[in-house]
Amino acid sequence: MPRLLTKVTLQTLDWLIEHTTRAEESPKHQQTGRRGEEAAYFYLRQLGYIVVARNFRSPRRRGELDLIAWDGDVLCFVEVKSRTTRDVKPAHLAVDRDKQHELIAMAHEYLHHFPCKPAWRFDVLSVYFEEPGTAPSMELFRNAFPVT
Repeated sequence: MPRLLTKVTLQTLDWLIEHTTRAEESPKHQQTGRRGEEAAYFYLRQLGYIVVARNFRSPRRRGELDLIAWDGDVLCFVEVKSRTTRDVKPAHLAVDRDKQHELIAMAHEYLHHFPCKPAWRFDVLSVYFEEPGTAPSMELFRNAFPVT
């Protein structure tokens, strides 16, 4: 029951944001990204992840970590890539080498607050909204790229 209440609350807030902001302030790709991150949050929870942060930013670095969650005793930094089609290229391929370096730097910023560094990894979650009115399809890539 608490899960359903949280999901309904977030969906209601998203609806309010969508209907109270002007269209030019919220481009379509940002709306898709926001929907994808919300869907990813609930999908990861269903898989047993414990989400501890969303949209983490640091004043010292450029970038953002979409979701930070525990998968057992491993801290996961989850990059969410949302698309409305698979026609161009798979969403997870958007996490190129430059994006990986940015994510690694942001993860170090987050880990800076831990006295003992836990085991950690990067996961990439592709979210596809291909059919309006249906649940999105998801592809989770655990340990998506090495940390060097």
